[in-house]
Amino acid sequence: MRMLINVPETVVADALRGMAAAYPDLNVDVDNRVIVRRDAPVAGKVALVSGGGSGHEPLHGGFVGPGMLDGACPGEVFTSPVPDQVVRAAAAVESGAGVLFVVKNYTGDVLNFQMAAELAEDEGVRIATVLVDDDVAVTDSLYTAGRRGTGATLFVEKIAGAAAEEGAPLERVESLARQVNASSRSFGVALSACSTPAKGGPTFDLPPGELELGVGIHGEPGRERRAMMTAREIADFAVGAVLDDLRPTGPVIALVNGMGGTPLLELYGFNAEVQRVLTERDVAVARTLVGNYVTSLDMAGCSVTLCQVDEELLRLWDAPVQTPALRWGR
Repeated sequence: MRMLINVPETVVADALRGMAAAYPDLNVDVDNRVIVRRDAPVAGKVALVSGGGSGHEPLHGGFVGPGMLDGACPGEVFTSPVPDQVVRAAAAVESGAGVLFVVKNYTGDVLNFQMAAELAEDEGVRIATVLVDDDVAVTDSLYTAGRRGTGATLFVEKIAGAAAEEGAPLERVESLARQVNASSRSFGVALSACSTPAKGGPTFDLPPGELELGVGIHGEPGRERRAMMTAREIADFAVGAVLDDLRPTGPVIALVNGMGGTPLLELYGFNAEVQRVLTERDVAVARTLVGNYVTSLDMAGCSVTLCQVDEELLRLWDAPVQTPALRWGR
């Protein structure tokens, strides 16, 4: 096993200890697996809580901070956080204005956040939940009923987080989060399989010289396998799939996301091809973000997410944010 770890059983705890040391503006509860912004709860502010299996870093803990999430719950690798974690996070950040749960559409996440919402509401906490289901590759997968939640999670957390930071009420923050999700679509491509610490090797078989079109962030199968394609050909396929489903009538924010094992040199080159396709399809690009944001451990590959925006969504996207993974305007 060639991994920079101690033993598989302590991977998440070790990572949380390291994160706590690197970012003193976060409160990291290693034992209970909860990350919250240090100034939480913020009086009068709607709190945002999200979470999911570890292995997708910086999602979600890397997006905790002013202008984005108030709390995050990391599960074990590719495993949903348990309801108790989510309830602890909600209790730590709730200030009386309510809590919005941002949940990716994976069965375990959906069920555990639903249970947590019921438990928190029993304690008098107002909870709203937004389900992210932006992946256009497949309708149902190994872990979902309906579309998977992938790159649009970043857009939802950033834009809804900005609204909450400005003091918007829970109903408005929830409405904006739903609007962002409805306006976003994603498509992912794998050039290699990822390796989990527990297995110590590839989680699925992807023969040399082949790629998986429409892969999920846990290595779930996509639409089809093909012989290796050029960046130009992949962009034509991936962006085409997104646009055929989204059919934007206005400008978009584009996320060109690495899966964890693809260098920025390749991602920037791929972004050039993505921008070419969007130009050819007469789609105006308001903002672009390139990098590793919603990953799958060491998987080589990428995903494209487009979110159609109006003036309000774009303003909230540009609003200040200060988290480990996104920082601007402060």
